[in-house]
Amino acid sequence: MLGRGPKLPVLAEISGPGPSRAWSLRRADLRALAGLRESLHGRRTVLVAGEEGLAGAIAVAGANSAGGRRTALVECDLVRPRLAADLGLAAAPGLHEYLRWEATAQQILQPLALAGPASRGASDPLVCIVAGRRAADPATLISLASFRHALAKLRSAYDFVVLAGPALDSSYGSLEALAGYADTVLAAVPPASMAGRARRELRTALRRLPGSVTGTIVVGPEPGQRS
Repeated sequence: MLGRGPKLPVLAEISGPGPSRAWSLRRADLRALAGLRESLHGRRTVLVAGEEGLAGAIAVAGANSAGGRRTALVECDLVRPRLAADLGLAAAPGLHEYLRWEATAQQILQPLALAGPASRGASDPLVCIVAGRRAADPATLISLASFRHALAKLRSAYDFVVLAGPALDSSYGSLEALAGYADTVLAAVPPASMAGRARRELRTALRRLPGSVTGTIVVGPEPGQRS
């Protein structure tokens, strides 16, 4: 858990994904995330949650894949599916359909070849699992034995598994369960969340989660800076 000091460690700063280049890694991205990879050494399942959780999860998964680790990215926000649209993937079947026994494991795995000069170290595609169709009961689905079984299979097949979770203030009820499955949690937030009252609220939200919290990823430029 986080210490009682006033500061949260900022582990990396990345550019937020655009509509056509969410997965195109730049050398600057990898340099910024190098320290983050070191801090996650020995942790194989990471939950990235927060207001910019999806952007942070894409960056963490992409950077590890580009670094030569066999990586799987799983979209676990079953209420607001966005990964398929951001990365140009098929919207279904996905995790939702798998958990309801409507799709097989092989049907939901979508390989994504990373682009850009910074991705030359990738030995395998980044494997993505989109959320699938929206769910009215995400906490129930995430708590199913089939989700635990799926996660165990992914941990066995891949070196690194990134879970893209919902916002920290979501009322879905699934965030706590997801945190319990992960080796650690990262909060991905905009720069505005790192100051004043917003920072204090962020710390409070992270303290409520079970397990360990490694720190934060600040996504996007500071106000007034060009992205």
